[in-house]
Amino acid sequence: MTSMDRLSVVCMGCWLAALGGMAAAQAYPAKSIRVVVPYAPGGATDLTARLVGQKMNDSFKQTVVIDNRPGAGGVIGAEIVARSAPDGYTVLLSSPAEIAVLPHLQKMPYNVDKDFAPVSLAVSTPLILVVHPSLPVKTVKELIAFARTRPGQLSYASAGTGGVQHLAGELLKITAKIDMVHVPYKGAGPVMPDLIGGQVPMFFSGMPPAMPHVRAGKLRPLAVTTTTRSPAAPEVPTMIEAGVPGFDISNWFAYFVPVGTGPDIIAKLNAEIVRALKLPDVKSKLANVGAETVGTTPEELAKFVRSESGKFAQLIRQSGAKGTD
Repeated sequence: MTSMDRLSVVCMGCWLAALGGMAAAQAYPAKSIRVVVPYAPGGATDLTARLVGQKMNDSFKQTVVIDNRPGAGGVIGAEIVARSAPDGYTVLLSSPAEIAVLPHLQKMPYNVDKDFAPVSLAVSTPLILVVHPSLPVKTVKELIAFARTRPGQLSYASAGTGGVQHLAGELLKITAKIDMVHVPYKGAGPVMPDLIGGQVPMFFSGMPPAMPHVRAGKLRPLAVTTTTRSPAAPEVPTMIEAGVPGFDISNWFAYFVPVGTGPDIIAKLNAEIVRALKLPDVKSKLANVGAETVGTTPEELAKFVRSESGKFAQLIRQSGAKGTD
C-alpha cells in the first residue's frame, strides 16, 4: 500500500468517525434520561422537575425519570451528576445551594466550574416567610419583637444547611438583630409536615410547596423575600415593606450536565427545556404557586451563576454562617 493509499484510509476512517459522532448526536436521546433532584419529593425543585420532565418525555419519546437524591444540602445529588458519564443521560436540576452557596461554606466533593456544564435557568421564585398559626405573630414586626424577648429559643427550618432558605434566615438574624436557631432538613418536602404539625414554628419556604397550605389556612404568611410582591399572593407584603430594609433573596432552579457533554446534546436539552417552560400549562401551574418560568441560553446561565455566587459569598461573610464541616 502506498503512502497515498494509507493517507486515504486514515482520512476515510476520520470521516466515518465524524459521521458516527454526528449520527449519535442526531439520535439523542436513544434511551431514558435521568434528572437528578438533590432534594426529597414535595419541594419546589421536585415540582419543577416533574412538570418539565413530562413535557420532555412527550417530545423526546423517551422516559424522563426524576431521581430524588436528598442529603448534605443537595451535595449528594449534585455529586452523582458530576461523576456521571457526560453523555446527556444524567442531568442535574440544581437549587442555589449546591452551585452558588455551599462552595463558599465548606469543602466540596466537586468543582462547580470544572465539573458542571450549564444548560438553562428554569425557574425563579421568591421565598415566602410562613409560620405555624400557633405562633402569636401576624406580621414580621411582631415576629421580630417576639424573637427579641426569647433569644435563642425561636427556631426556623430550612431545606438544608447552606441553602437559600438557610441564608434567608441568617439575613433576617443580622438585619433584625435577633437570635434564632437553625433547623436544617433534607429538602423542603420533609419540612412541611413538621411545620404544619407545629414541631417547627417558621420557614422561609419556596412558594410552590407553601401556597396550598397557606390557602388552606394551615400556615400564616408574613412576607415574601423579593423587592416586589408575588402575583400568586399579592396580599402578602415584601420583607422590605414589612420593615426589614434591604432584604432581597430569591430562589431559583437550573439545569446542568457533566462537563464534557457534547455541545449538540446540550443544545438539544436546552431547546427542549426552554420549549417546555414556555408552554402555557407549565407557566400557569408554576405561576399559580408563585414561580416564574425563565429559560435561558447556557451562556446566560453561566453569567447568572457567577453573579449569584458573588452575592451569596458576601452574605455568608456578613452573617458568619457555617457549613457542615
